[in-house]
Amino acid sequence: MYKKFILQLFLCNMLLMTGWFCVKGAQMNRLASTPAFKIKLTENYSEPEVDMFFGVPKRAASGQRVVDYVVLEKEYKYSLSEADYEALLKIVQAEAGNEDEEGKMLVAGVILNRVDSSKFPETVTEVVMQKENGVYQFSPVANGTYKRANVTEETIKAVERVLSGEDITKGALYFVSRKYADPEKMRWFDNSLTKLFEHGGHEFFM
Repeated sequence: MYKKFILQLFLCNMLLMTGWFCVKGAQMNRLASTPAFKIKLTENYSEPEVDMFFGVPKRAASGQRVVDYVVLEKEYKYSLSEADYEALLKIVQAEAGNEDEEGKMLVAGVILNRVDSSKFPETVTEVVMQKENGVYQFSPVANGTYKRANVTEETIKAVERVLSGEDITKGALYFVSRKYADPEKMRWFDNSLTKLFEHGGHEFFM
């Protein structure tokens, strides 16, 4: 009889211990999935505060050194799909890879001006791939350099500035390199459009 009582007591203890370990395991999993810290700025934006699991210290320790963290969220004027973003980077690289940062920004800006214009398609990819009378609007697409373009960090930086709202195009919808343009096409630019300015190897029109 005592043996049966002891066995029941032992089984109850085992059940209690198993339940305790399950609860602790769930708590540890929840703790592990919680971000180690989150950042917020003080009212005067002079010093970041860090909400830790325990307490609210002013700095976050990495184990080796103390680092201040500030989270800056970028706000973009344009919201592009991954495909459109890639298309914008590649056409800027292909058209203005040898230009300075402003030259790259101008090409990106013209592409986005076209997206905003009712005269052109509504997405970056469609603008880049557009044909007029069976002819591509952008020569790098026609000759294949668009597909082979290797996007550089400088191009990414220029495009990011434009996506963030920097516009230096003065409303331009067209650009051309007179040096390499077909004479007949160049006459159309001169006679049908309004020239705005020149930068690097390109002339910009609207």
